[in-house]
Amino acid sequence: MGYVLSAVARVLEQPTAWGAVCEMALLAGPLWAAALLGLLLGWAWRPSWAAGLVATADRHPAPSFATLEFWKAQLPARLRAPLGQHAGAAGAAQQQQQQQLEQEQEDAPLLRSSEMANEELAVGKDDLVNLWRLVEGRDGGPAWIKMMEKALPTLTYQAWRRDPQTGPPQYQSSSIFENANAEEVRDFFGDDEFRMSNKWDDMLIYHKTLEECQTTGTMKVHWVRKFPFFCSDREYIIARRIWKLGGAYYCVTKGVPCSSIPRRNKPRRVDLYYSSWCIRAVESRRGNGGLTACEVLLFHHEDMGIPYEIAKIGIRQGMWGCVKKIEPGLRAYQKTRAAGEPLSQSALMAHINTKVGDNFVHGLESNDDQSDIVEAEEKPAKNHVARFLVLGGAVALACTLDQGLLTKALIFGVARRFVGQRKTL
Repeated sequence: MGYVLSAVARVLEQPTAWGAVCEMALLAGPLWAAALLGLLLGWAWRPSWAAGLVATADRHPAPSFATLEFWKAQLPARLRAPLGQHAGAAGAAQQQQQQQLEQEQEDAPLLRSSEMANEELAVGKDDLVNLWRLVEGRDGGPAWIKMMEKALPTLTYQAWRRDPQTGPPQYQSSSIFENANAEEVRDFFGDDEFRMSNKWDDMLIYHKTLEECQTTGTMKVHWVRKFPFFCSDREYIIARRIWKLGGAYYCVTKGVPCSSIPRRNKPRRVDLYYSSWCIRAVESRRGNGGLTACEVLLFHHEDMGIPYEIAKIGIRQGMWGCVKKIEPGLRAYQKTRAAGEPLSQSALMAHINTKVGDNFVHGLESNDDQSDIVEAEEKPAKNHVARFLVLGGAVALACTLDQGLLTKALIFGVARRFVGQRKTL
């Protein structure tokens, strides 16, 4: 309150109107910047109810004064003509680019078993070994930090994160679905057609199978995923393959190069992509003693071209919202299977699995490297004093400067970033 009164007093003390306007601009500028930043972030990670309001508004026609054509009609004729030509040229260029994309996608060859079998498989034994070690906690990586634990009547979810020395943050999650078996969950995650038609994965806006092998079940797929409005969409060229080890399915999905689809500015291609599952039957949490539930262990990381710290905030805020959509999608998929609807081509490919014997596991169990799961990140004791000094200095500096909340927030942000950098030393 004292800050507001002092700011008003400074405005009134100005001898001229221009000075008062400048002083008010200095006062209101940071507030407007903070409001616009909050609006952008809020729209990017808006809740589902807000998206529903937008969708409802879209179904009703906008008033005439809210349309672009209405405001263009108010301009003089000499200004309307150039705008119309510019808009027409931009629309024609966008349409030509879309047609070129569709033509190149149609021209991309779909390799069948006879052709792909002669090539080196994009997903091989080393990928299976890596996924098995991740599942067993023997990959030798840093400890996992628990992020959240949520539950629905038929879904139990837990998530962890770890930050390697190089590369993007890595995520691990465990989703246990009641009244589900491993085979139908395997088909559900591999069915790209149902993923789009049911919209349980509403970020996927395009998919196309580029290559497939009828012998091993390996597929190369082209995906385009929708990102928030301030980011361009992302393009993925991924290869996937499924192994059966005992009663569990190990599904490896990773980004691979593809020369048949050229790179573009939009959508932006993601090269570093890893998203793999272990799907297995587990005992129900209801305690009935039977393996009537299915657990999906997911290991995921990707470099989306977004600063890692910002990506971590967005993923943490939107993670549970995305997971909640999987459960009703799975139940709808179970109903379609029960109704006898035919399987899609991608679901049929998920049935082609490479079986692995017990000797494979015995040969891997000699590796004792382990990755622990911890509740919180351990912090070196030797850095505590330095961290407290930095934060104490930031508090003192923020209290002595009387330049508004945005300046103080910036000081605290720089201090926290400096502390975070010291933790890695």
